[in-house]
Amino acid sequence: MDEYQFITLRERPELMDAAAEWFHSKWYVPKEAYLACMDAYLKQETEYGWYLCLYRGRIVGGMGVIENDFHDRKDLSPNVCAVYTEEGFRNQKIAGRLLDLTVEDMRAKGISPLYLVTDHTGFYEKYGWEFYCMAQGDGEPEKTRLYIHR
Repeated sequence: MDEYQFITLRERPELMDAAAEWFHSKWYVPKEAYLACMDAYLKQETEYGWYLCLYRGRIVGGMGVIENDFHDRKDLSPNVCAVYTEEGFRNQKIAGRLLDLTVEDMRAKGISPLYLVTDHTGFYEKYGWEFYCMAQGDGEPEKTRLYIHR
Protein backbone atom coordinates (compact mmCIF):
# COMPACT_ATOMS: atom_id res chain seq x y z
CA MET A 1 0.00 0.00 0.00
CA ASP A 2 2.99 2.32 0.31
CA GLU A 3 2.98 2.93 -3.44
CA TYR A 4 -0.63 4.17 -3.34
CA GLN A 5 -1.66 7.76 -2.68
CA PHE A 6 -5.17 8.45 -1.39
CA ILE A 7 -6.08 12.08 -1.99
CA THR A 8 -8.87 14.58 -2.38
CA LEU A 9 -9.03 16.48 -5.64
CA ARG A 10 -8.40 19.67 -3.66
CA GLU A 11 -4.97 18.29 -2.80
CA ARG A 12 -4.16 17.86 -6.51
CA PRO A 13 -6.45 20.23 -8.47
CA GLU A 14 -4.29 19.88 -11.57
CA LEU A 15 -5.77 16.38 -11.93
CA MET A 16 -9.30 17.69 -12.53
CA ASP A 17 -9.35 17.14 -16.31
CA ALA A 18 -7.68 13.71 -16.07
CA ALA A 19 -10.05 12.69 -13.26
CA ALA A 20 -13.13 13.80 -15.20
CA GLU A 21 -11.92 11.85 -18.23
CA TRP A 22 -11.17 8.79 -16.08
CA PHE A 23 -14.63 8.78 -14.44
CA HIS A 24 -16.27 9.36 -17.84
CA SER A 25 -14.41 6.35 -19.27
CA LYS A 26 -15.79 4.14 -16.47
CA TRP A 27 -19.41 5.33 -16.16
CA TYR A 28 -20.12 7.06 -19.52
CA VAL A 29 -21.59 10.10 -17.78
CA PRO A 30 -20.53 13.11 -19.89
CA LYS A 31 -17.11 14.43 -18.98
CA GLU A 32 -18.62 17.91 -18.77
CA ALA A 33 -20.89 16.79 -15.92
CA TYR A 34 -17.88 15.61 -13.93
CA LEU A 35 -15.98 18.80 -14.73
CA ALA A 36 -18.89 20.95 -13.50
CA CYS A 37 -19.10 19.07 -10.18
CA MET A 38 -15.34 19.06 -9.71
CA ASP A 39 -15.05 22.75 -10.56
CA ALA A 40 -17.72 23.64 -7.97
CA TYR A 41 -15.81 21.58 -5.41
CA LEU A 42 -12.46 23.18 -6.23
CA LYS A 43 -14.01 26.67 -6.07
CA GLN A 44 -15.46 25.72 -2.66
CA GLU A 45 -19.02 26.28 -3.88
CA THR A 46 -19.75 22.85 -2.38
CA GLU A 47 -18.07 20.54 0.09
CA TYR A 48 -19.17 17.47 -1.87
CA GLY A 49 -15.75 16.16 -2.82
CA TRP A 50 -13.87 13.90 -5.18
CA TYR A 51 -11.45 11.24 -3.96
CA LEU A 52 -8.73 9.43 -5.87
CA CYS A 53 -6.27 6.62 -5.46
CA LEU A 54 -3.06 7.10 -7.43
CA TYR A 55 -0.54 4.40 -8.23
CA ARG A 56 2.74 5.82 -9.54
CA GLY A 57 0.82 8.99 -10.47
CA ARG A 58 -1.91 7.14 -12.38
CA ILE A 59 -5.55 7.13 -11.26
CA VAL A 60 -6.54 3.56 -10.35
CA GLY A 61 -9.54 4.23 -8.11
CA GLY A 62 -11.96 6.96 -7.28
CA MET A 63 -15.35 8.15 -6.12
CA GLY A 64 -17.26 11.35 -5.60
CA VAL A 65 -20.02 12.84 -3.51
CA ILE A 66 -23.00 14.45 -5.23
CA GLU A 67 -26.47 15.61 -4.25
CA ASN A 68 -28.32 12.61 -5.71
CA ASP A 69 -27.04 9.59 -7.62
CA PHE A 70 -29.88 9.46 -10.16
CA HIS A 71 -32.60 7.84 -8.04
CA ASP A 72 -36.11 8.70 -6.85
CA ARG A 73 -35.23 9.25 -3.18
CA LYS A 74 -34.29 12.92 -3.49
CA ASP A 75 -34.68 13.26 0.30
CA LEU A 76 -31.66 10.96 0.83
CA SER A 77 -28.64 13.13 0.20
CA PRO A 78 -25.72 13.44 -0.39
CA ASN A 79 -24.74 10.32 -2.29
CA VAL A 80 -21.39 8.66 -2.84
CA CYS A 81 -21.14 8.07 -6.58
CA ALA A 82 -18.94 6.71 -9.34
CA VAL A 83 -17.18 4.18 -7.07
CA TYR A 84 -14.63 2.41 -9.25
CA THR A 85 -11.32 0.58 -8.94
CA GLU A 86 -9.38 -0.54 -12.01
CA GLU A 87 -9.69 -4.27 -12.54
CA GLY A 88 -6.01 -5.02 -12.03
CA PHE A 89 -6.06 -3.21 -8.69
CA ARG A 90 -9.10 -4.82 -7.10
CA ASN A 91 -8.99 -6.90 -3.89
CA GLN A 92 -6.32 -4.63 -2.42
CA LYS A 93 -8.68 -2.61 -0.18
CA ILE A 94 -8.44 0.48 -2.41
CA ALA A 95 -12.21 1.05 -2.52
CA GLY A 96 -12.43 0.51 1.23
CA ARG A 97 -9.74 3.09 1.94
CA LEU A 98 -11.43 5.54 -0.43
CA LEU A 99 -14.79 4.94 1.26
CA ASP A 100 -13.22 5.57 4.68
CA LEU A 101 -11.49 8.73 3.40
CA THR A 102 -14.76 9.99 1.93
CA VAL A 103 -16.78 9.32 5.10
CA GLU A 104 -14.12 10.91 7.33
CA ASP A 105 -13.75 13.97 5.10
CA MET A 106 -17.50 14.55 4.89
CA ARG A 107 -17.99 13.98 8.63
CA ALA A 108 -15.21 16.52 9.39
CA LYS A 109 -17.28 19.04 7.39
CA GLY A 110 -20.41 18.19 9.37
CA ILE A 111 -21.93 16.18 6.51
CA SER A 112 -23.47 12.93 7.70
CA PRO A 113 -25.11 10.57 6.91
CA LEU A 114 -24.06 9.61 3.40
CA TYR A 115 -25.98 7.39 0.98
CA LEU A 116 -25.11 5.28 -2.03
CA VAL A 117 -26.93 3.08 -4.53
CA THR A 118 -25.49 -0.22 -5.66
CA ASP A 119 -26.35 -3.69 -6.83
CA HIS A 120 -23.52 -5.14 -4.71
CA THR A 121 -24.33 -7.01 -1.53
CA GLY A 122 -21.83 -7.81 1.18
CA PHE A 123 -19.15 -5.34 0.07
CA TYR A 124 -20.20 -2.03 1.58
CA GLU A 125 -21.22 -3.64 4.86
CA LYS A 126 -17.52 -4.33 5.53
CA TYR A 127 -16.96 -0.57 5.69
CA GLY A 128 -19.81 0.39 8.01
CA TRP A 129 -22.55 0.90 5.44
CA GLU A 130 -26.04 -0.46 6.15
CA PHE A 131 -28.81 -1.39 3.74
CA TYR A 132 -31.46 1.33 4.09
CA CYS A 133 -34.14 0.79 1.44
CA MET A 134 -34.79 0.12 -2.23
CA ALA A 135 -34.74 3.07 -4.65
CA GLN A 136 -35.84 3.46 -8.23
CA GLY A 137 -32.94 4.53 -10.44
CA ASP A 138 -33.70 7.07 -13.14
CA GLY A 139 -34.54 5.10 -16.28
CA GLU A 140 -33.92 1.74 -14.59
CA PRO A 141 -36.47 -1.09 -14.90
CA GLU A 142 -35.74 -2.55 -11.44
CA LYS A 143 -35.23 -0.95 -8.05
CA THR A 144 -31.73 -0.99 -6.61
CA ARG A 145 -30.28 -1.18 -3.12
CA LEU A 146 -29.65 2.07 -1.27
CA TYR A 147 -27.20 2.13 1.63
CA ILE A 148 -26.54 4.60 4.45
CA HIS A 149 -23.40 5.40 6.44
CA ARG A 150 -24.28 7.15 9.71
